[in-house]
Amino acid sequence: MTTERADTTTAPGQGLGARGGFPVPGALIGDGRYRLLAQFGVDDRAAAHLWRARDGQLRRDVALTVLVGEPSDVAAALAARRTLERAAHVARFSHVGVSRVLDVLSPGNGVSASEGVLGIVVADWAQGTDMVDLIAEHPLPAGSAVRLLEPLTAAVDQAHHAGLVLGVDHPQRVRVTPDGRLRLSFPAPLADTTMRDDVKGLGAVLYLLVTGRWPLPGGPAGIEQAPLGQDGRVVSPRTLVPSVPAELSAAAMRSLDDGPMGIHTGAALAQVLSDVAGSEAETQLIQLVRADGDGSDSGLAFLRDVDPTDIGTVDDDGAVWTTRRPTRTRAERRKLAIGVSVLAIATVVVLAWVGMQLIGFLSDDTSAAGGPTAEVGAPAPPAEGQSPQTPTAGEPIAAAGVRVYNVKGTPDSPTRANRAVDGNLGTGWRTDTYKQPFPALKPGVGLMVSFAEAVRLAKVSIDSPSAGTVVEIRTAPAEQAKFDDTKVLATATLQAGRNEIQLATGEPSQHVLVWITTLGGGNVSELTELGFLRAQ
Repeated sequence: MTTERADTTTAPGQGLGARGGFPVPGALIGDGRYRLLAQFGVDDRAAAHLWRARDGQLRRDVALTVLVGEPSDVAAALAARRTLERAAHVARFSHVGVSRVLDVLSPGNGVSASEGVLGIVVADWAQGTDMVDLIAEHPLPAGSAVRLLEPLTAAVDQAHHAGLVLGVDHPQRVRVTPDGRLRLSFPAPLADTTMRDDVKGLGAVLYLLVTGRWPLPGGPAGIEQAPLGQDGRVVSPRTLVPSVPAELSAAAMRSLDDGPMGIHTGAALAQVLSDVAGSEAETQLIQLVRADGDGSDSGLAFLRDVDPTDIGTVDDDGAVWTTRRPTRTRAERRKLAIGVSVLAIATVVVLAWVGMQLIGFLSDDTSAAGGPTAEVGAPAPPAEGQSPQTPTAGEPIAAAGVRVYNVKGTPDSPTRANRAVDGNLGTGWRTDTYKQPFPALKPGVGLMVSFAEAVRLAKVSIDSPSAGTVVEIRTAPAEQAKFDDTKVLATATLQAGRNEIQLATGEPSQHVLVWITTLGGGNVSELTELGFLRAQ
């Protein structure tokens, strides 16, 4: 377990010559600008010391990756220079899963020659908890591990698409933010780190979260190394912790595998995590049945009716998990049969009445038949004496980007947001399944869609199977604008299928928020596809 190390015996301003050239708390580095506060780890592969420090000029805390060494060591100096170059490239990358790189210092450029330092990478300080401390006492449940890792996986995927390597290959570089995300808090990819190493690092982090052990070579002190099997490879997480789901255990092992069956991209791992998260959410909905603890026979009778092979778990507190329904008595079966018969008769009557209504409606309607389309918020017909307006039928506008917009808690399926604008009705973005409807846990959730330029919209189409979902179409001044700065253009209650929402004429905007205020049935909503038409 990593802990913050403090040393109150060091005099303020003491250089790095103390303790044989290693940084110590209270020392000033970066040509006197940064005061070291607490150390959070050491990456021995490059003598990279990870520190929380105080910026004396801007008076704020920062995260420092301090590359310790002497300029006379040519190999170390070249490796440090390559690390600083790569960190400078990461500075242009922005994502919630990575702390922003603020500055890169090198000897003669922010670092004095007498400091014994080959370079410093300065990043935003990430509040929260050290990831290694989080799993110090016991590993995490599968659902918690997935929710923590999803934002970091999305960051790696986006960085790789931009041609950048992040260096997610050391556990002490990662922290847990207060809102429940893993963040690469000490971004400084080593000279020889590759994109493949990033993906293997994600698999190793997943392995660590669910087992408490590190599967890659060169793990930090205080973290137990994962054991090896007879084939020389680390054993699977499920071997160490049988409660780990098989698909999650396989995902960790495939991420570590360099062979053709391995997971080699962040997108592939993100898909597996999303599927596991959905399975875990459904598992949480299974009802818990308890045997009576007062000595009565009802609990024992239930146990007699259950095939022992159907019992998943019998907890110490008497909780019984099973996938087999309890046996009903003859009277209960008779009541059920009568109820089903009455329901069937009522259904036939209702369907007959609906059929008569449709026949009467179609006999008076000479318009051409077409697919069901719900027109929501269509403009009223012109008053008598006014000339009708020309219907708006602009060209479709392609989305340049889409992200989950969230104002409270963790984002819902952030890695699947792009599925709502991929042109495929077979895929979509889905909210989490909530135990209570909005606004009990959060006021809402939505998708922020960005375009290549500011446009004036005439219509938004939404394909969704989630009838009853209430959405607001809002414009936003920026992609990460505050909710109070967005403006409502239309509100609609979705029907299952395609919904077309007419918009009031407004100012052009480059960002449109599809905001869900009421979830569909089961407190979950899915947006299969979003479409946008330009106003003429």
